[in-house]
Amino acid sequence: MGSQAIFNVKDEWWRSAVIYQIYPRSFADANGDGIGDLQGITQRLPYLASLGVDAVWLSPFYKSPQADAGYDVADYRQVDPLFGTLDDFDAMLNKAHGLGLRIIVDLVPNHSSDEHEWFQAALASPPGSPERERYIFRDGKGEHGELPPNNWKSVFGGGAWTRPEGEQQWYLHLFDTKQPDFNWNNPEVRDEFTAVLRFWLDRGVDGFRVDVAHGLIKKEGLPDCSVQQAMIEGGDPGPMWDQDGVHDIYKQWRSVLDEYDGDRMMVAEAWVVPQERLARYIRSDEMQQAFNFEYLGSQWNARDVRKVVDDSLAQTALVGAPTTWVMSNHDGVRHASRFGLSTPGYRPKGISAKDEQPDEALGLERAHGFAFMTFFLPGSAYIYQGEELGLPEHTTMDDKYRQDPTFWRTKGEEIGRDGCRVPLPWQADAPAFGFGPSDKSWLPQPPNFARYAVDVEEKDSDSTLALYRRVLALRAEHRLGKGKLEWLESPTPDALLARNGDVYTLLNFGAEPVALPWSDVEILASSKALSAHQQLQSGGGVWFKRL
Repeated sequence: MGSQAIFNVKDEWWRSAVIYQIYPRSFADANGDGIGDLQGITQRLPYLASLGVDAVWLSPFYKSPQADAGYDVADYRQVDPLFGTLDDFDAMLNKAHGLGLRIIVDLVPNHSSDEHEWFQAALASPPGSPERERYIFRDGKGEHGELPPNNWKSVFGGGAWTRPEGEQQWYLHLFDTKQPDFNWNNPEVRDEFTAVLRFWLDRGVDGFRVDVAHGLIKKEGLPDCSVQQAMIEGGDPGPMWDQDGVHDIYKQWRSVLDEYDGDRMMVAEAWVVPQERLARYIRSDEMQQAFNFEYLGSQWNARDVRKVVDDSLAQTALVGAPTTWVMSNHDGVRHASRFGLSTPGYRPKGISAKDEQPDEALGLERAHGFAFMTFFLPGSAYIYQGEELGLPEHTTMDDKYRQDPTFWRTKGEEIGRDGCRVPLPWQADAPAFGFGPSDKSWLPQPPNFARYAVDVEEKDSDSTLALYRRVLALRAEHRLGKGKLEWLESPTPDALLARNGDVYTLLNFGAEPVALPWSDVEILASSKALSAHQQLQSGGGVWFKRL
């Protein structure tokens, strides 16, 4: 079982933590089958400790048919053999704790796999049975029930209802057909997930990332939806998202976490706007954090970034919670690529060869600069695996390799998320770039990954990896995560100048160089070398102290 011995002090570590997201199948492969695994993660934990992060969040590794890369869970208490065993998990957890790293696991409560024993029992039971009440089954419309119960759409494309062959009833799946939604009005479902929480807390995990946290409760009566959105659109959540009833669930979960030592935490994946609605998920008796997706979707624009930062800090302050700062994750285009596009906002649908292709050098330059904003801000920061290498999106993958259900359900109209999920490059000259001991890689790696390999960047003092290590060390030394942001008058409208404690930052979003406002400064770190006249080039970021 996992140990909590070194984490007994209730210091609210999550308020300022830097948390590294691991997508297990793409991080490191120990057994050579081309798919990352828990032993591979264990072997690479020292790398993460040397990076300077505080915790690791693991995307799902549970038993699953992998219809949605593990977000279709068949057994919430078992490790899928693809990734190893529970013993492997315990060994990883113990090693992480020994290195001073906390472990956060993904929890997927909105839906299960259709291969979960509960859903199989539901299919084998008649309408109205207790087994069916664990999910959302409904009679169809039309003379013979041949039409879906309502007009809801799946996030992954197509309708949100499926009628199994030979069945009278339809079942709801807001995502893939193989991901039936639970009925969270059923006490049995609530009791089961409380037990699942305790199972992993007892093993020693330090927290949970809650998938689709805004989707568990649906509006009574399941009325037709007037907006045909994906997760959320235009501020109208529709009848399936952000219903008030979800908060009772998280209050109960919080009471469970509070029974355990070590200050366990939860972070919500809740696609909720505006910010004041999102803040309701992180009130003092609910979750500790919620992902800041508005920041994740930031444009390369000084005014827009400042507005998102101000709104975020203002709303989280009202409930006494920290803000999270996220630049990339496993569901959208890597920011090193989207910042190389003419309109660099959030792109969950991916980029294909037929689209505008990112300017790789420009995107990396801006990604370096934007890191100086992200890690400067008070609160908790998240790093998506490979971001610390400046890894770009794989935008030219052949369709035959794609596995994202979004691609298949939309018949290729949406490319999906495979491009940000490509296995990491560890060694430039090794087969599969050192991802594992063989030449196998579950998704193909593009040739340009060679120059982003860990062993290459380890030797380069100007690499993205070196930059991240330097910035994260300074962030910890100056306690920026626990600090306070103060905006100062910027030298130009296309720049942002701010102070956090005794550290200042300047970020240049414009096309022309910007001079530092003072000459009596000590440069702590910069993404681009400053000129002899203390000018910061376009796309650059810098931290400094005044003498």
